Amino acid sequence: MRACFSKHVRLLKPDEFSRVFKNPVRSSDRYLTVLAVARDEVKIENSDFGSRLGLAISKKNAKRAVDRNRIKRLIRESFRQNQQNLPAIDLVIMAKPGTKSAKNQQIFQSLEQHWNKLAKNFKNQDV
Repeated sequence: MRACFSKHVRLLKPDEFSRVFKNPVRSSDRYLTVLAVARDEVKIENSDFGSRLGLAISKKNAKRAVDRNRIKRLIRESFRQNQQNLPAIDLVIMAKPGTKSAKNQQIFQSLEQHWNKLAKNFKNQDV
């Protein structure tokens, strides 16, 4: 399977983000908060039922664009590498204030723990 970050694996529309914010399963640590909801195949016109990612990295938590872009790049890369292990869920990831000063490896480890926790959680729910 080709690991990429094309349009069909992104949350693009405001209503897609709203759906995730409404009633999510949360996973949180000192760097990131990950919100996830199971994909509803009936409501989504996309025929691919893999996981999709949305990013909400605010200026409040990372003032400089270079910091926000680094965080987003790391999240996208980790998602790209792990998306085949995730069930059909929609994710929104939000950065906390300490994320901008974290080393890349710390962010990758944090994301790895979130992916494992969510995969296990949604596997138990039989998504």
